[in-house]
Amino acid sequence: MKITHFGHACVLVEIERNGRTARLLFDPGTYATGFEDIRDLDAVLITHEHPDHLDIERLAPLLGANSGARLIVDEGSSARLAEDDLQHETVGKGDTITVAEVPVQVVAGDHAVIHPQLPCVHNNGYLVDQRLFHPGDAFVLPPQQVDVLLLPTGGPWMKVSEAIDYLRAVAPRTAIPIHQAGLAAVHQQLHQQLFSNLGPQECSVQVLDHGTATAV
Repeated sequence: MKITHFGHACVLVEIERNGRTARLLFDPGTYATGFEDIRDLDAVLITHEHPDHLDIERLAPLLGANSGARLIVDEGSSARLAEDDLQHETVGKGDTITVAEVPVQVVAGDHAVIHPQLPCVHNNGYLVDQRLFHPGDAFVLPPQQVDVLLLPTGGPWMKVSEAIDYLRAVAPRTAIPIHQAGLAAVHQQLHQQLFSNLGPQECSVQVLDHGTATAV
């Protein structure tokens, strides 16, 4: 499996399967850069409707350049995309889909609470090939042990102690920090050090270089 981080929550996951490579892009949002030129995508998957995960202005041309890619979204994003007439598939709790022979299980629920007076939106977590989990913006547990966790690092809905406890609960082989665009570089490094020092002993925290495909 190869993973490319394009900033914040946007990652490209590539999995070899029966002589071809499945290419799945997650959460191309407003804080991500460099994903616009990706080609040969099999699917674009959105965890929820917030702009830092769903940049509709850049999504439309990306799909136009990847005519074979499926757009797979949560319930809230579906309502947003209907306004822009973008064809998509809506998935939710209990759904499992197959993308280029790769199974993707949906773990659906609500976005973590930012403040009780703000509206709560839907949130999909995606378990890919029973190995990698993208939780979106919620500390939802995957339905099974996973090799790779895309670990939220910073945001208005979380504090670092919650991320550490989440990392301990999931206990993956590898944790890749994401969702960090709102943190200064020094705080990103601090959080990553805390993950390494306080996470499970058997877990490796792997920080990816922007835009570089990395085998995990």
